[in-house]
Amino acid sequence: MEINFSEFKEINNLPNKAVRVVVAMSGGVDSSVAAALMVKAGFDVVGVTMKLYDDKRKKVTSKTCCTGVDVLDAQEVAKSLGIKHYVLDYQDTFRKEVINDFINSYENGSTPIPCIKCNQTVKFTDLIQFTKSVNSEILVTGHYVKRATIDGNTILFQANDLDKDQSYFLFSTTREQLKFLRFPLGHYKKTEIRNLAKFFKLKNSEKADSQDICFVPSGDYKQFLKNKLKKPQSSGHIIDSFDQIIGKHDGIYRYTIGQRRGIGVGGIKGNENQKPLYVLEIDKKNNTIKVGSKKDLEKYKIYLNNIHLISDINKNQLNVDIKLRSSQKKMNAKINLSKESSNAVVELKYPAFGVSPGQACVFYKKDKLLGGGWIVAAEKDAN
Repeated sequence: MEINFSEFKEINNLPNKAVRVVVAMSGGVDSSVAAALMVKAGFDVVGVTMKLYDDKRKKVTSKTCCTGVDVLDAQEVAKSLGIKHYVLDYQDTFRKEVINDFINSYENGSTPIPCIKCNQTVKFTDLIQFTKSVNSEILVTGHYVKRATIDGNTILFQANDLDKDQSYFLFSTTREQLKFLRFPLGHYKKTEIRNLAKFFKLKNSEKADSQDICFVPSGDYKQFLKNKLKKPQSSGHIIDSFDQIIGKHDGIYRYTIGQRRGIGVGGIKGNENQKPLYVLEIDKKNNTIKVGSKKDLEKYKIYLNNIHLISDINKNQLNVDIKLRSSQKKMNAKINLSKESSNAVVELKYPAFGVSPGQACVFYKKDKLLGGGWIVAAEKDAN
């Protein structure tokens, strides 16, 4: 398999000199291939793995990353590539910044995105600090996203493989961080990365992609929350869209906006067709869960705070595309930014469903990542 490394360096804004680069290695296939590419391109490569959570497994049984087993996988790959490898123990920081936020969010009725919080509060900040400490100015990761410098500005674009694109999770990356970061996998399809892993004879070439939340290896986040909550949550009422009591719940942490399965009620009394019910609202103050039809889930206006803009954009009324979930297709929207650009109101022509506080709304202009913000509320009003 031939790789044109002159072209590879150019499209990834990498120097022609054999400078030192740091590669963040999670133990998965993607970051391992990123490390191998840097080695084959002639760079002085240093691998680093953040140990964020140790689930005490003796072997890989689920699709996670950054656990104890994954650290061992990263070490083996680094050894096979002949590069130095460091392990940074960030379990305490990760617990405080990411796991506790995850627990508190569900306890308060919102739905968090731990991967964004991890990038925002732990990974990039401290990995760049490590990069500087080993006299390097380049940090390489295995994210599927493209980076380019245009007219002196560093910009992120969606990956060539849209099914694997991770730009949604990187909206909070700062411009200062982007100066260090490189994402060589953004120009490849996932199938090509698998083939490269086999070509480079990496020991983890067949390892499953990470999908589960790394600190919930079983995938059962409700059981995880039940075990971690400081105080047992009291049961409360499930109400319909007319505020009539139709059932009982065992804790609001068990529910997310838009949820259909496992609500605990079969349908609204008098509903002859027994249409499916969805979670519409989670009210911590009154300890209630409101349910209704899919039509009741429609939202045309979304309120955001903590806006972060990664690209220069016109701060007046904006016509952009948005994503409310990483796997969602983009939707056209109009964004009204506050004067300080810290808050925004998003107006939609067509309704969005399952809009939940705690989730991210990410802005795009075609395939260019503009930034985003955190959802605090949404309403049906389309006027």
